[in-house]
Amino acid sequence: MIALHRETGADITVGGVQVPLEQADQFGVMTLDRNNRVIRFDEKPSDPSPMPGRKGVALASMGIYVFGTDFLREQLLADAADDASAHDFGRNVIPRAMHSHRVFAYPFEHVKTKAQRYWRDAGTVDAYYEANLELVHVSPELNLYDSAWPIWTYQQQVPSAKFVLDGEGRSGSAINSMVSGGCIISGALVRESLLSSRVMVGECSEIYRSVILPGVDIGRNCLIRNAVVDEGVAIPDGTRIGVDPSFDRKYFNVTGRGVVLVTGDMLARLDSAAALPAA
Repeated sequence: MIALHRETGADITVGGVQVPLEQADQFGVMTLDRNNRVIRFDEKPSDPSPMPGRKGVALASMGIYVFGTDFLREQLLADAADDASAHDFGRNVIPRAMHSHRVFAYPFEHVKTKAQRYWRDAGTVDAYYEANLELVHVSPELNLYDSAWPIWTYQQQVPSAKFVLDGEGRSGSAINSMVSGGCIISGALVRESLLSSRVMVGECSEIYRSVILPGVDIGRNCLIRNAVVDEGVAIPDGTRIGVDPSFDRKYFNVTGRGVVLVTGDMLARLDSAAALPAA
C-alpha cells in the first residue's frame, strides 16, 4: 500500500475492501476510475453504490490511510478551522481532498495471502465479540498459528496456562477455546471462549462463548455465557451472566445481538443492589 502511494504520487491512499452491498451503509463507500483513483466517497450512505460490474458488493474504506506528513498537517489545520466540519476523515477530510488532490485506493483483495487481506471493523461490542470468537474456530480466517505470517507485538512474560483439579463436576478443562498464558482454570469448564492473559476461573464455574480480557478473576460456581468481560474485573462467587435477559439488562449493557458487556462499574451496581436490605 505504501509502495503504491509512492508510485502514483498520491496525496492520500485509502485501504479498501469489498463488502456485501447490504452492509455497505456501515462504511465509507468509494467509487474508483480505471487507475484506482477515488472519484467519489460517500460516508455511510443510505443507498450505497455497487462496484462497476459487481452488483452485490461495494468497495468500503477500511479506515487505513497513507499521507505525507506535511500534507496531513495542512489538511488537519484546514479542517480544524472549518466550524461546519464534523472533523472526521470519512465525512470531511477525504471527500474535500478528493476534489483538489490525488486520492487513490488500495484494494486489499489484490494482495497475495489470506492473512494479508484479513480485516474486521470492530467498532461495536457485537463486532468486537464476533471478531474474537472467530479466532477459536478450527480454521479461522486469521490464523494466529501461521508461522509464515507472524504477528509481532508485545506480550507480557507470564507462566503457561494451568488446568488443575480432576474431580466429578470440577475438572479444569477448555474445549474449542484459546487460553492465554498466566491463566489458571481451577476445576472449571471453558467452552468456545477466548481468555486473555492472567485470567483466574474458580471451581465449578462455566464459561461459554465469552471473551474475557486480561486480569479477570472469576469466582466459584459462576455461569457466564455470551459475554465480554472487561479487564481487571472480579466476578463474585455464584454470579450468573447471560442466563436471564431481564437481569442482564438491569445491571449490564446488552447489545442488540444479546452479547452482555460486563465492566467493573456495572458489577459495583450489582454489589450495591445485593447489599440493600430486603423490602
